[in-house]
Formats: sequence, C-alpha cells, structure tokens
Amino acid sequence: MLLSGRTIAVIEDDAVMGQSLRQSLSLEGAKVGLYGCAADALYAMNARGPDLVLCDMRLPDMNGDGLFRKMADDGTAPPFIFMTAYGDIDDAVSLMRAGAGDYLTKPFDMDILLGRIQTVLRPRLHEANAAILGVSPAMHAVERLLRLAAKVDSFVLITGETGSGKEVCARFLHDCAPPSKKPFIAVNCAAIPENLLESEIFGHEAGAFTGAAKRHLGYAERAGSGTLFLDEISELALPLQAKLLRLIEDRAFYRVGGETLIPFKARLVCASNANLESQVALKQFRADLFFRINVLPVEVPPLRHRQEDIPWLIDRFFIEFAERQMSALRGVSALAQNAALVHCWPGNVRELRNRIERAVALTLSDWIMPADLFPEKALRALTEPAPTSLAEVRDTAEKRQIERVLAQNNGQISKTAVALGVSRTTLWEKMRRLGLAVEG
Repeated sequence: MLLSGRTIAVIEDDAVMGQSLRQSLSLEGAKVGLYGCAADALYAMNARGPDLVLCDMRLPDMNGDGLFRKMADDGTAPPFIFMTAYGDIDDAVSLMRAGAGDYLTKPFDMDILLGRIQTVLRPRLHEANAAILGVSPAMHAVERLLRLAAKVDSFVLITGETGSGKEVCARFLHDCAPPSKKPFIAVNCAAIPENLLESEIFGHEAGAFTGAAKRHLGYAERAGSGTLFLDEISELALPLQAKLLRLIEDRAFYRVGGETLIPFKARLVCASNANLESQVALKQFRADLFFRINVLPVEVPPLRHRQEDIPWLIDRFFIEFAERQMSALRGVSALAQNAALVHCWPGNVRELRNRIERAVALTLSDWIMPADLFPEKALRALTEPAPTSLAEVRDTAEKRQIERVLAQNNGQISKTAVALGVSRTTLWEKMRRLGLAVEG
C-alpha cells in the first residue's frame, strides 16, 4: 500500500467529500483524521502532527491559508496539499511559494491526488521500532535537526533541563557525522574544580605549575578531529570563557605554560541547562562567546512535554537493566506505566532511568508495580489519613490533578487553567482553598 504507516489530516467541511477522501486514503494504508473546521484540526495536530495535511482552501472558521501560516509560524507545519476552486488558484500558488507543498483544483482524480501526495511527503527518518532519541513528535524534530547539523561543521548549542538527554543528543550528532570512529570527548564543566579546568581543557607543559611533573594533553587536543562536548558551559569562569572564545576564533590554542600553537580540529558542541541569554544580560556569560557557540541551537524538551516517549523509554530501560541484572522479571505493569504517565518527572529522563534501575533491583514480584517505581508515594499513602467524606476525596483528587498540570506548565496559572478547562479566577480560588502556593 502506497501510504502504509502514514498519518494524513483531511480538513474538509463537505462531509460527503471528506468521508470519500478518508475511505480512499485509508485503503492505501494511511491513518486518516477527518476534521470539519480549522479549530478541530489545530487541536488534534497540536497533540500529534500528521505526515501531511489535505486541506480545503475555504473553511467555516478560517481560510486554508490562515491555517497554514499559523502552523508555519509555530514551526509545526507538515506538507500541505490544498483543494481549491478555480477562483482560488492565485491564493494557492502564493501558498506554494511560501512552502506549503502543492494544490489541486476541484474536482480531481484520486490517482492524481495520490501522485501529488507521494511527491510532497517527507521521507521517514526511521521506522518506529528503530527510534533513537524518542518516538514523540518533539524528539523526531530534534533528531531531524541533529541529522541536518551533522552535515555541516558549525557549532551546536544544546539546551534543556537537567537530565533531559543533552549528552545523548550530542553523541547522536557525533555518530551521524562520518566517520563516527573519531573521538567523542565529553567534559562536564561543573564537575571539575575551577583552578584545574583550564589545564584539563587545554593541557599543560611540564613545569607549568607546581605539581606539573610532565606534559599533559588536554581535552581539546585529545578530541583530535572528532567532537569536543562541553556540558554545563555556563559554569565556565569569565577568564576561561575568554580563552575558549580565542580557541574558537583561531581554531588553535596553547597548552598552559606552552609556546607551541596547537591546531584545534574537533567539532565543538556545547550544552547548558541554564538560560545563557539571561546570563549574558546579567554579565555572567560573555555575549560574544554566546553568539559564537549558538550557531545551531537545539532545545531538548523536558520529559513532561513528550509523554509519548515515557512508555518507550520504560521498555528500553527495563530491557537494559533486566539483562544486566539477569532478572526474571516479566515486565513493567500497565498500572506502573499509567503512574509514570501522570508523574511530572522533575529529573527528566535521568530520573526515569534511575527509577527503573531501582525497581528492577528491588521488586519481589513478577511485574514492576506503581509502588516499585514510586515508593515514596506508597509510603505517603500509608502514613496519610485516608479521606472520610466525598468532599475530602474530591478535594484530594483535585489537588493532585492541579499539582500535576501545574508542573507540566512550569507553574504558569493561565496555561494550567486552559488545560484544566476552568477560568484563571476559578483555578486561583481552588488553589487557595486547597492550600497550594499561588504565584501571581
């Protein structure tokens, strides 16, 4: 089947035509979502982006060009094929120039539509069971960007919360750039004492300082023509930031105490969990260095914003630790997976990995259960008095749901209210009544 495994959004307010398109495309193997207006389509596509959008130019609530431009502004637009009447051709051509994809005038033959679809569909990055960084649309986008970055030697800055997988992304970038057998040198700038960091990065000559008995090759030199990955670069002291900038500008450096200029051949990839732009404004990070390393920015989303990855990661980590510990466990229960899906994961992927490792080591039953993943919650449930009235049960459930959605929206009350389907004032009153901290 031509469209096997592909997802297509059909946006058509004519119910008869919409159903006909859905049936025809489904017979070709596509998974088809049918929407009668732009608002419904936007809501569904924000949750999971399709491979292609087949859209009528004239919709009840928004024209097709408005829908495309909105998605393009958000950076989420898949290829579009517009279905248009003769009088809208000029608008459709304008959208093609804006990058939409293609258009067809009504009525059209199904074979022609299938040919156009095959032309504009983007190639798959990989099959679902061969996912590398994740199965969520967010991580597919990160992977796509890293694959493109691997084709050039520009500097890359990877940002994201602690534990979100920045080093994993850096290693993936390194492996994508041929040949991948070259060294990958990772340096955690926060883990090395400040007075040793310069020597560790640039190396030193014998006698350069007390205790320097022999020449030491630094990370920049050991990286060769591979990759030098500087994690938590925001922790670099300002004087060392200046020396790193000089290395970038000159593509060369001196060992500490040395007089011989050493060429720097490696690709530099930096990472930070801090907001470097804010640090630049506070004069804690050099603006010139920030602009040099931020050529290709890659933001890794937190785990709470890519829930599709949670079951996938659970399976990977379970297999890893079950094999390593030669465990007879049968797997992770559906109840445990559901508990993982509602957890806010402040420690991101690293926290999930650690919880799976602990559960595999300590679980006494055949299946990992919620209490194995979250023993602190099980203990709290045992020590907290159980609610006795329906009002208390309702308040307890509301409080936990508000806490979870607040965490998913970084404490932003307006976004949380929208997600919960209540007004901002109602949410504020509930939080005050339930004893939750209200921050403006």
